[in-house]
Amino acid sequence: MRDVGLARFAAFRGTDDSPSRGRRLFWMSTGLIYLCFPALEIVTGGMTGARAVWGALGLAGFIALYVSVVLVQHEFGEPAPTTYLLLTPLTLLALGLALVFGGSWLALPVYTVVVYSMALRPRAAVTGVVAMGVAVALIGALKDHDPVTTVIFVIQVFTLGGLFMGVRNIRLLVVKLRRAQSEVARLAASDERLRIAQDLHDLLGHSLSLIVLKSELAGRLAEAGSDRALAEIRDIESVARKALTEVREAVTGYRRRELAQELDGARAALEAAGLRVPIRLSGTPLPPEVDGLLGRALREGTTNVIRHARATRCEITIGFDGTAGVLEMVDDGRVREPYEPGNGLSGLAERVEAAGGTVESGPAHRGGFRLRVRVPAGTEAGT
Repeated sequence: MRDVGLARFAAFRGTDDSPSRGRRLFWMSTGLIYLCFPALEIVTGGMTGARAVWGALGLAGFIALYVSVVLVQHEFGEPAPTTYLLLTPLTLLALGLALVFGGSWLALPVYTVVVYSMALRPRAAVTGVVAMGVAVALIGALKDHDPVTTVIFVIQVFTLGGLFMGVRNIRLLVVKLRRAQSEVARLAASDERLRIAQDLHDLLGHSLSLIVLKSELAGRLAEAGSDRALAEIRDIESVARKALTEVREAVTGYRRRELAQELDGARAALEAAGLRVPIRLSGTPLPPEVDGLLGRALREGTTNVIRHARATRCEITIGFDGTAGVLEMVDDGRVREPYEPGNGLSGLAERVEAAGGTVESGPAHRGGFRLRVRVPAGTEAGT
């Protein structure tokens, strides 16, 4: 049953972890601030007349092409059909501007390398980085730049190219891992459904077959006017009642999980979401009625932490003092003000209060969110 919980966790997290265009644009465009040096050269008068006009137009065109490449990408490392059509003028413009103006304009080939690293497949990206590094070195030699400056730009080409290829590869691995986890959870849920179907078949197959046979026999006996028909009908009733009882017991077993199972599932889900999960236990095991209700509270609290808290740590404390069981969850996430409990916590509070317990939820004293559930022993509550 733990696998089913992980499947639900994967479902509400979502399976599409591909970075959005907006996110890619943000990360790939943050460094464009360094293009302020060519821009300042134009604005402050370092370039005048037609030279300044062509420089401004070239810089604007470069930025437009750079942003366009990012926007047409489907995901990191997978070129779109128009990627190469945009990369060609981007590369020519970067090399042309660097060759014509030199100096700080050598930063443009560096940004072109960033696009290669994030937009192309590994072999193509490596080829582009190496070629651009050689081109920057040649431009530096042709423009008679200070050798130290040229070497710095070449180092930047290879360093940023390698760095962004590493970022791209890590991101792709994360996406593939999450998709694999989602598929594993889906398969686990499918296996669980199959197991339930098999269990129900084992429970009902014999009983229903027996009911069919006895019904046919009772019908024939009734047609013949035999007194045995009444006995067979009573046997049918007995078998049907027994089957109904077995099904109810089975369904109750599927619906009700022990607190230990819920705790394992909560730890796995929270750690998968990147949280540290210290757990403190005292006075366990709990009475069955307390165990089931606290298990439900733990499941609800875990869901809230993962969905809403954006926390890095969630401490879980469970205890039983002989009269009542207590569950407390405290995280270090954010709490919206003013705080209002959602439908899940409201429903949990109704169940706990029906069992004579209490639910406290809201901002913690030291920040974050706190959920405390107390359930007295000797009560029955549905889980």
